[in-house]
Amino acid sequence: MTVSHATEPRQNWTPEEVQALFDLPFNDLLFQAQTVHRANFDPNEVQVSTLLSIKTGACPEDCKYCPQSNRYDTGLEKEKLMEVEKVLSEARDAKAQGASRFCMGAAWRSPKKRDMPYVTAMVKGVKELGLETCMTLGMLSDEQAKELADAGLDYYNHNLDTSPEYYGEIITTRTYQDRLTTLGHVRDAGIKVCSGGIVGMGETVSDRAGLLIQLANLPVQPESVPINMLVKVEGTPLAEQADLDPFDFIRTIAVARIMMPKSHVRLSAGREEMNEQMHALAYFAGANSIFYGEKLLTTPNPEANEDMMLFKRLGIRPEERHVEQDDADQSEALLGQVEKAQNDKFFYDATA
Repeated sequence: MTVSHATEPRQNWTPEEVQALFDLPFNDLLFQAQTVHRANFDPNEVQVSTLLSIKTGACPEDCKYCPQSNRYDTGLEKEKLMEVEKVLSEARDAKAQGASRFCMGAAWRSPKKRDMPYVTAMVKGVKELGLETCMTLGMLSDEQAKELADAGLDYYNHNLDTSPEYYGEIITTRTYQDRLTTLGHVRDAGIKVCSGGIVGMGETVSDRAGLLIQLANLPVQPESVPINMLVKVEGTPLAEQADLDPFDFIRTIAVARIMMPKSHVRLSAGREEMNEQMHALAYFAGANSIFYGEKLLTTPNPEANEDMMLFKRLGIRPEERHVEQDDADQSEALLGQVEKAQNDKFFYDATA
């Protein structure tokens, strides 16, 4: 099978086409993925993001992979919502270490009305530092998405996790349509979409194809597509899941790159289990974004200096953020709002 190397995304992928991509000889698949990648990106640049858990644990959802669910005993200590200034301090450190995007995650089913002033203050503060902003807070209403957009949020992460057919084996407390609805609210509000999934949860190749079809066939493809490899955490139902073949993971990266040529494809959870050679193959297959730092929410991540050392050996550069003029124009006004939020000493228990 030969794919078109056109630079424009398409939203009409069929299961037969995607299965054919997964069935290609490994070298042929990687060659096609690298060709598509080079047509759309600098092949030696990788976008670097940092992810911070701003509120940890006590989530009511039953996602079988997640140590933050209150349904599983994983030894994770629940934590209160972080103070705004503490979040901004972490963002400054992330920028100093080379991050261009700062992502903030809260273990909520969805944010409550009382949560919104705190998270919007965080968005404004991080924006003022010159970083791109991303949040993942669970499901959003149309009004909440607009509120985050008004605060200047650049990206919202809400993963589909897996195919519609396999989804019920992993999560029962929210529907697939709930997730798609949130993505619709985010897009309608003018926020860029970050959405991907997890491989290695016992799904079939057709389920991986089904996930990528759902993402690629959205009315507008996600700007950012995180591909996670399952991190098996003791106490969760998937703790004893068999290891994923590394080549199957690389195939998923390559197919995602071919189907979503203009999206940043991100290596997310599971990088701790990947050796340098697997990282290098993933970059060749079209991955051009990583989460950077010692921890990814609550699970380990390769230490930052190890990533930079590998980048140097591979001749890879961190992608620089191109600040839009609107950001510069708004920075002075945002600074005043952030200082007010800090003076209000935002801090409360958000675990209820």
